[in-house]
Amino acid sequence: MTRYTLYINTASFDEIIIAIFASDKKIIQKKFKAAKSQAEKLLPAIDKLLKLKKINLSQLQKIVVVNSGGSFTSLRIGVVTANTLGYALNIPVESEAEIKTVKKFSNYSIVEPIYNAEPNIGKAKPLVY
Repeated sequence: MTRYTLYINTASFDEIIIAIFASDKKIIQKKFKAAKSQAEKLLPAIDKLLKLKKINLSQLQKIVVVNSGGSFTSLRIGVVTANTLGYALNIPVESEAEIKTVKKFSNYSIVEPIYNAEPNIGKAKPLVY
C-alpha cells in the first residue's frame, strides 16, 4: 500500500495551499482563496483532495505543516488542524520551518506555531458608547 504525506499551508491570511506527496514527489496540489474563511474551508478541501486521488486517511504516513510567518489566526488554523489530524490518525506531524518546534509526548507529537509578532487579540481599544 502506498503511503502519503499531507502538506498544509495556511500562513497567508487569504489563501490555503494543500498538497499530497508520495515518496517526496508531489502528486497533487490545490491553492485557493480563503480570506477570513480558512477554518471553514480547510478540512473540506483536504477531504475533497483525498477523494479526488482515491486516498484514504489511513494511507497518510505523516503531515507537514507551515508553522511560521503569516497572521496569527491563519497560521493557528493550519497548525491546529495538522496536530488534530496527526493525533487522531496516530501519525507524525512535522514542521516545514527551519526552526523545528515539535513537542513529543508518549505516543504522538505536535508542532508549535512560530509567530512573527505578539498577537493583538483583545488589545483593541474598547468601544465607547
